[in-house]
Amino acid sequence: MGIRATLETMSISSKKSVAAPVKPRSAPRNEVRIIGGQWKRSKLALADRAGLRPTPSRVRETLFNWLGQDLNGWRCLDAFAGSGALGFEAASRGASEVLLVEQDVAALAHLQQIKLRLRADTVRVLRGDALAVLRQRSGQGLDLVFLDPPFCTDEPATLLLAALAAARACLTENGLIYLEAPRIWRTDELAALGLQVQRQGQAGQVAFHLLRSDRF
Repeated sequence: MGIRATLETMSISSKKSVAAPVKPRSAPRNEVRIIGGQWKRSKLALADRAGLRPTPSRVRETLFNWLGQDLNGWRCLDAFAGSGALGFEAASRGASEVLLVEQDVAALAHLQQIKLRLRADTVRVLRGDALAVLRQRSGQGLDLVFLDPPFCTDEPATLLLAALAAARACLTENGLIYLEAPRIWRTDELAALGLQVQRQGQAGQVAFHLLRSDRF
C-alpha cells in the first residue's frame, strides 16, 4: 500500500473514532403510557390542545403506590379528564367504574378512541362541566375522585375550592380525593373545607395531594 493510501485510511479511521455518540431516543411528547395493571405500557395519544397537561409518569407512579396497586371494585371519577391518564390508570388496576368528564371536544374524541382501543368496558366518557357533574353525583359514595384542572385557568383557586367541596360530598366513608395544583395547599385551607391531608408531594411545578374527608 502506498503512502497516500495509508494516509487516506488513517484519515477515515480517525473520522470514525471521533464520531458523535448516538443519543437515546426521547419519549414522544404527544403520548403518555399507562404504568401498571392490565394495560401496562399501553400508549395514550394526546389531543393537541392548549392547557392539556398530563400528570407526569413519576407522579402517577407515586400516587398509585400510595393508593395500592390493586383498585379492584373501586368507583372513580376523573373530573377534568384531559388525557385520561389518571382514569385509565385506575381502570387498568381493576376499578369497576371510572367516569371520565371532559368538556373539550377534541380531547373527548381522544378519550373515546382510547376507550374503544383498550376495550375498557368499565370506563365511561362524558362530555360536561366538571363542577356540574360532581354536584350531580353528591351522595353517590365514590371511592376516588381525581381533580386535575388546567393550571392556566384565570381563577384556579376559586375553581379548586368549588371542586374540592363538590368532590367531598361524593365520597364514601373511606373515599379519597386526588388533588393536583400549582402549589401545595395548606392544612388550614383544606381543613376549612372539611378535608385532611393523607399524603402530599411536589415534582417540579406540580404539587399533588391525597385527601380524605374529616366527616367520617
